[in-house]
Parts: sequence; structure tokens; C-alpha cells
Amino acid sequence: MAKRDYYEVLGVSKNTSEADIKRAYRRMAMKYHPDKNPDDKEAEAKFKECAEAYEVLSDSEKRQRYDQYGHEGLRGIGMRDYAHMNWQDIGSIFEDVFGFDDFFSGIFGGRSRRAGRGGSSRGYDLETTVELTLNDIAKGTEKTIEFTRQDTCPECNGSCSARGTTPGKCPTCGGTGQIASRGGFFQMVSTCPKCRGSGQVITNPCKKCKGTGRVPKKRVVNIKIPRGVHEGQGIRVANEGEPGRKGGPRGNLYCYVRIKPHEFLQRDGNNLIAIVPISFTQAALGTTIDVPSLDGTRGLKIPPATQYGSVFRIKGQGLSDMRTGRTGDELVQVTIETPTKLNAKQKELLREFVKTENKTVSPQSKRFFDKLKKYFGNNK
Repeated sequence: MAKRDYYEVLGVSKNTSEADIKRAYRRMAMKYHPDKNPDDKEAEAKFKECAEAYEVLSDSEKRQRYDQYGHEGLRGIGMRDYAHMNWQDIGSIFEDVFGFDDFFSGIFGGRSRRAGRGGSSRGYDLETTVELTLNDIAKGTEKTIEFTRQDTCPECNGSCSARGTTPGKCPTCGGTGQIASRGGFFQMVSTCPKCRGSGQVITNPCKKCKGTGRVPKKRVVNIKIPRGVHEGQGIRVANEGEPGRKGGPRGNLYCYVRIKPHEFLQRDGNNLIAIVPISFTQAALGTTIDVPSLDGTRGLKIPPATQYGSVFRIKGQGLSDMRTGRTGDELVQVTIETPTKLNAKQKELLREFVKTENKTVSPQSKRFFDKLKKYFGNNK
């Protein structure tokens, strides 16, 4: 499925400011949040779509690439795979949006807060695309994928603090990770907005990662492509996503298949389709023609009296089925071309042919004119 325009997803224009994009994301995320729309798969998909759009449009570098090249410009830069991500994890990615995760937990009952905020957690999945030819799909192949991901900072080893220093106790919550406020007879407890529940603050941030614990890093991996994969299918590469928090396992990388158009062949399931033009004399008299296939050209016998649109099957010349291993066929559909330039001799021969032609020469023509005569005869 083609991705929608990110500006359209958030309902903003291309010259919208960063602050307005943040506000638009908050508004759309509130509208489609799964806690507000229980058991609504469409709302959940839109919630994830909004998060993906915000990741791009809130990042000046990604936004510039997107504005210039569209979705193609984002290939290979380690985009998170929101479609396969648990929606509960999305709030923690954009905690900078006015305490995003806690905002939802306060309104929708606390389900969107990630369990074990202070403990370890699995890293986020990433996605990229891999372009394949029909020959790659027919035989299976191995591709080298290059992408950029956020990796653990080698300077601070992900601690966010400068080497030789440690985080300090959060002055807002006193190191508990929570703050309490009273409202009449009730006491409200929420996650500390300063330390976001960790109980610690970075007093001397690492200069290399600027206190984030992450730095962009280029990565090259080889992936095996099985025979018969389809457009849009994802190939999972385990443990090639972002690193987890506090020693948690890495996420995965999903490589989504994009099929490069073939010059002569189109895919239909496991079959291949070729549309081949022939002349009307070849169709009438029969002939043998060369047709394209994945292995070059091969001969195909065209019988006499072939009609426009006739389909001929070449067994076993399609693609393998991923599950059964069975191979599809190649279907050759012929079209009949009418000559546009005739010399005098050709015209003379055709006029002679017309004198011998009658309406019963073609079964389809006979049926058509019989039906035409019957219809207008009954409607007089």
C-alpha cells in the first residue's frame, strides 16, 4: 500500500512551523489514540501513521529530504517500523511532546505508559526497502542493505553522562520518579516531568551524543531473499534495529520488497504476463513468434485464425510459490495490429481479398451481426 503524504496525515501545509506541526500531531494523536478508540484497528493504524509523519516532519534533516525527494528520500536512514510496533511504545518515543506519554496516561487511564520505565526495554524496530527484479524473485538472491540507525554512543556507552561522571538525583521528585499533588480529598500521583520516572537527571551530559545516549551510525547487512516474495512483503533481520534501554535487546530490521518494473513482463500472482503484438496476416494464417521470458526469448506457435486478445500458456515459466514451491506459468496475450501504411500492391491485394470476404468468416462477427439484426428487428 502506498504511503500517504505526511503533511496530509497531520493536516498541515508544507510551510507549517515546527511548533504548529507538534500541535497538529498532538491533536491527531489524541483523536486516534487506541485507548480512546478501543478495538478500532483503523484508528490504531492512523495513530501509528501520525507518529511516522511526526518523526519525519519534526526532524529538520528528514523533513528536508522528504520535501525534496518524497518517501524515496527516506530510504536507508533507519526509519522506525511503526506498522509493526506496539502502539503502547509510541508515546515513549515522543516524550518531548509536552510529556506525551504521561498526558495520555492521565486522560485514558494509564494504559499507555510503558511498563518498567526505569528498567530495561526492547529497542525499536526499523524499516527500509529493497528493490528486486523479477529475475531476483524467480531465483532468490542476496542483497546488501545500507542504512543508518541510532546506536549506543561509544563515548558514554549509552549512559548520557560525560565520561567519569554519573547522573544526579532529580531535584523535582527527590529521586522517586513520581510527584504527588492534592486536589480536595484526592491525591494524584504522576510521573515526574523532570526525570520522566527515572529518578535521575543528567548533570554533565556527554558531548558526543549531547546527553541522548545515541548517535547515528551507518550499518551494512546482507540479507537473503527467498524465491517468490511479493511486493510489500517484509523480510525480518533479527537484532538489527535500535538498541534497547538499560541493556534491553535490540529491535529488528524489516526490509520491505519493492519490485522493479520489467520491460516486457508483468506479475499476476505466481504467473507472468506478456502482451505481444502480431500482424493480422500472422493471426489469420498462423506463425511462430519470439516472446520474452525471464531466460531470454523463446518460440511460441500461433495457430491460424487466432483472435485479438487470445492467451497462450507456457507451462512452468512463471515464479515459484513461497509456500508450496510450485512454479507458475507465463501467459502470452496477443494483440493484432492494423497496418498504418500500405503500398499500392498491398492495397490491391486487400481489395481482392474483400471481394471474397463474407460476414461468416469470423464466428464473433457472425454472432454480433445476428444479434444486431435480431435486436433492431424486434424494436421496430
